[in-house]
Amino acid sequence: MKIAEKELILRSNGRRVTYHNITEEIKKFLDENGVKNGICTVQSQHTTCSVIFEEFVHDLDYNGDEFLQADLNHVLDRIVPRELSENMNYRYPGQKHLDFLLSLNHKDHPSDSAVLLNGDAHIRASIFGASETLVVKEEKLMTGVVGSVYFIDFDQNRVRDRICHLHFIGE
Repeated sequence: MKIAEKELILRSNGRRVTYHNITEEIKKFLDENGVKNGICTVQSQHTTCSVIFEEFVHDLDYNGDEFLQADLNHVLDRIVPRELSENMNYRYPGQKHLDFLLSLNHKDHPSDSAVLLNGDAHIRASIFGASETLVVKEEKLMTGVVGSVYFIDFDQNRVRDRICHLHFIGE
């Protein structure tokens, strides 16, 4: 039985939804650990981030986002609008939770209540989930010809580093 773990540090852009195609990093991790067969779980530890398996699209918009990502953002903007002001679209964060977050004195929770207006990011991440589990067979990641793994940060309020966990179990 072989177990391997790694953390990827990914920087969000803080101005719009951030997509990271992490497929090559996953393949490199598997290759470096000499895996043959098993499963690789890819997980975000952040409640406003998701990991998805989707097709790689070669065409990019002016922001550098793949067309499928831009389309996804457009659909999500219609069903889960941005939280731009308190009490506008969402009840989150609520006064008790806001007081708690502002008391943390932690780099991921600055004492600026405006950056905590991210109820939309929490809802979007909940829809897609925090992880994907991928099959590794005969030393290959089973993603097909165009499949890619993306780490998405839906929080658009500030630049920050995000952690993505890779965990392999198998042989």
